[in-house]
Amino acid sequence: MLAATTDLLRLIAVPALGWAAWRDVRTRRLPNRLWYPLFAVGLLTLVWDGLSHLPVAGVDDRLFFVRVGISVLVLVPLAYGLWWVGGFGGADAKALMTLAVLFPTYPVFYLSTGAYPAVVTNVGVFSMTILTNAVLVGLAYPVYLGVRNGLRGDQSPVMFLGRRTDVSALPAEHGRLFETTDGFTRDGLDIDALRMYLRWRGTSLAALRAAPAAHRDPASVGETNEPTDGAVDGSAVEGEAAPGEAAVATDADADADTDVEFDDPWAAERFLDEIEGSAYGTAPETLREGLAVVTTRDSVWISPGIPFVVPLFLGLCIALTYGDLLFGLLRAIGAV
Repeated sequence: MLAATTDLLRLIAVPALGWAAWRDVRTRRLPNRLWYPLFAVGLLTLVWDGLSHLPVAGVDDRLFFVRVGISVLVLVPLAYGLWWVGGFGGADAKALMTLAVLFPTYPVFYLSTGAYPAVVTNVGVFSMTILTNAVLVGLAYPVYLGVRNGLRGDQSPVMFLGRRTDVSALPAEHGRLFETTDGFTRDGLDIDALRMYLRWRGTSLAALRAAPAAHRDPASVGETNEPTDGAVDGSAVEGEAAPGEAAVATDADADADTDVEFDDPWAAERFLDEIEGSAYGTAPETLREGLAVVTTRDSVWISPGIPFVVPLFLGLCIALTYGDLLFGLLRAIGAV
């Protein structure tokens, strides 16, 4: 492989972003320290390339600085803005900001089969190519979900947006419930918030399902625990009920009066008042509705909530090899 030294240095983003995508799918948590070395490499290569275009003596030099300006001054604020309005997670925004600094212009890699990326846009801003590739890859995911659900016989109004999951598997899942007791919703209970609630109560989903009426009584909540941030850690609290726990809970539920109205069912308001933060924007009624769903059904529809870091990684890999998917498509139909 022949390439500029700065372009070779930028390839560190491939394994780093690949690891980030894998970890984000499994845990929905990425350490901030991941982005610092990548950002440092981006600044180093940006300064290195910038010095090679000084003094500005021709069109190529001017184009380089224009492309850097578009990448840094457009994509970085865009990523921050999407995070600010809730369209991006924090890790997604940091990943896009980092790529905007790392890849402001197109790299070139010479292999025995030719020069790559193969399809280069007229604009020449490589971070924009990564972003548009990621968006196109992300748009393919609902199609995959719809086909998958159709083949499994899981048909519903949300079959292109979610998947049916056994409630017993929720402690190891990520995403958001698509269901309420009355139908479907886009604003269901966040599964991380469910894990926080279970840890706060010091119980398990299996115990709640064994005795929902007893657990609905706010007086059943005694000493509470640190809720953490809801990440999956495989703890016993969120797994199966401890030996004897389900049996005891079932006895308690048999004695519970299901017609009693409580001021704070499930102690939802107490939970949200005691914890630090907002449990991913969960409101008391959303928590109560979600608990009613997961304690009365064997399977539920959930939004998988695939983090944008995953299509960003795939978009980067496609960009480094094929190039710009959107530009290639438009060129193929004669639009450019």
